[in-house]
Amino acid sequence: MDLLGQYRCLMEQYLKTLKEDPKSRLSVLEKEYDEFRARGLKLDMSRGKPCKEQLDLSVEMLAYPYKDKNFKTDSCADVRNYGMVDGLPEAKELFAKMLEVGTNEIILGNNSSLSMMYDTISRAMTFGLYGSPEPWCRLPKVKFLCPSPGYDRHFAICELFNIEMITIDLKDDGPDMDTVEKLAAEDDSIKGMWCTPKYSNPTGITYSDEVVDRLAAMSTAAKDFRIFWDNAYAVHHLTDRPDRLKNILEACKKAGNPDRVFIFASTSKITFPGSGVAMMAASENNISLIKKQLGIRTICPDKINQLRHLLFFRDIDGIERHMKKHAAILKPKFDMVIGILESRLGGKNIASWSKPNGGYFISFDTLPGCASAVVKMAGEAGVVFTPAGATYPYHKDPQDRNIRIAPTLPPADELRTAMELLCICTEIVSIRKLLA
Repeated sequence: MDLLGQYRCLMEQYLKTLKEDPKSRLSVLEKEYDEFRARGLKLDMSRGKPCKEQLDLSVEMLAYPYKDKNFKTDSCADVRNYGMVDGLPEAKELFAKMLEVGTNEIILGNNSSLSMMYDTISRAMTFGLYGSPEPWCRLPKVKFLCPSPGYDRHFAICELFNIEMITIDLKDDGPDMDTVEKLAAEDDSIKGMWCTPKYSNPTGITYSDEVVDRLAAMSTAAKDFRIFWDNAYAVHHLTDRPDRLKNILEACKKAGNPDRVFIFASTSKITFPGSGVAMMAASENNISLIKKQLGIRTICPDKINQLRHLLFFRDIDGIERHMKKHAAILKPKFDMVIGILESRLGGKNIASWSKPNGGYFISFDTLPGCASAVVKMAGEAGVVFTPAGATYPYHKDPQDRNIRIAPTLPPADELRTAMELLCICTEIVSIRKLLA
């Protein structure tokens, strides 16, 4: 069925839900929209930031280590001094448990895992990776596979380094593996792949065991192919029945490809986004090379902050207890968003949305060709959403339908207002599209 045929079918389905003529419905909605616009709203829904209540959960941490004037750990290291380029040993032990890796397979950095991803790409371009025949910058072309919709900042790194991006469809259980396996096996210029495997940004899906195993075992034409496994939401659950993600490092070892994956995470949305602890996990071969390179780039990361986190959490159970406090703040917001979407748009066949068990986003799909118009219309009424297309490489959503909703930052009343406006804009744009 061509696009025109799809619209005719959708129009028939939508008309069945109405109790009035579509033009009359459009008139009612446009009046609602004008009322919102007259309110002079200034609401920002564009980024997934923690709200004040979430940030307040970690304020006590700022008292450490000054609270007990003890700057030494059990390993007798004074965290105020130089040394330990890969991080504080005791903190490495804590976060290794969070990522389910060994302490010899992890490096701790400063506040940003994005910086660690950027640096990893930069080192690959300049020097190559463990097992690289030559630095990537000497190659005529470097390509990355990009499951989409995905994280816009991953794509921005590729654009900056002139890495060609190949859009891969993201399904309910992970990327389209038939396409991934085919492309990776036949093209040695494909050097990497971005993945947000748990509570994916923005769809909220978690990769299945089968997808993890296929990623770990697949044949790749590039001998130094790497999976950039951004496990940003590893512990960011919204329910008591969290998604489970298979350990990809163990899967890679079992498949005979132990050096294939780089795992990234941080405490940016656990404690403070600007003052967290970033981490990177990989095989011992990868870690050994990276440590040598880091030893030239820096003397050490902020070990005082790493000790602060260690004293605050104490152990992995402390992290889990802390994340339940986050969930208690966030789940009502996610429930509100989904409730408003279902109340105003449910059953109308003009939009669909995800219902994640964790993470920071809800993925909202309009009819094809409508997302940009919906975002523009909401912006003109004072509510800013992430630009349509931002969740795809080169900002080009091939169907112009995906909008990322970030429910975390706004207070409940502002969130309700923003979502009601989004629904109004979606229905107006859809009716105009269908009538056209």
